[in-house]
Amino acid sequence: MARLNVNPTRMEMTRLKGQLKTATRGHKLLKDKLDELMKQFMEIVRENKRLREEAEKALEDAYKNFIIARAVLSEASLGEALMIPQQAVSVKVTNRNIMSVNVPVFDFQKEGNEGNIYPYGMAFTSGELDSAMISFSDAMEPLLRLAESEKSAQLLAQEIERTRRRVNALENVMIPNYQETIKYIAMKLEENERANTTRLMKVKDMVAKKAIEDRKKQDEIVCQRCMHQHA
Repeated sequence: MARLNVNPTRMEMTRLKGQLKTATRGHKLLKDKLDELMKQFMEIVRENKRLREEAEKALEDAYKNFIIARAVLSEASLGEALMIPQQAVSVKVTNRNIMSVNVPVFDFQKEGNEGNIYPYGMAFTSGELDSAMISFSDAMEPLLRLAESEKSAQLLAQEIERTRRRVNALENVMIPNYQETIKYIAMKLEENERANTTRLMKVKDMVAKKAIEDRKKQDEIVCQRCMHQHA
């Protein structure tokens, strides 16, 4: 906590009080924002965990079936079967705002032969390859949602860190500095007022003393005149 280098005047104290009021209000707003960001972040993290488990389960099933299909089919047959895909996926990225943070929203569309994900005929392939294709297709949506969720969590985490630094700067530096400086100025002004009061009292005493001395001199002069007249 350090005092600001300012002139200890009433005008400066009024200005600092205004800045302290603004900083205090800003601190409260940032604290509220930080709390809401943490709430949104935790919700995204929980959704992230669910999507990751769903995607990992779908991919695990897909890889198991694909490994079995590779064992059953020759490499040439497998390559020929998967050479020309029946479907493609296009992704459109938009944004949504969470507490002034723009997070991505992925909107993906499947293009191609809808309802038929198999790029091969059924006569020369195995059921395991069919299951692998279904599992890979099922994993597509949770994988994209997982990417969307992880990017959102990353952006929110960065904003949380920035907001926390601002809150800490206000709470531990700016507001205490304003308070310390205002207290210092108030003490200086009180000291100046006491010094001014003391000086006024001394001047008053000096004026009163001089008035008494002048009065005595006038009385002495009057007495001397009276004595001369009687003599």
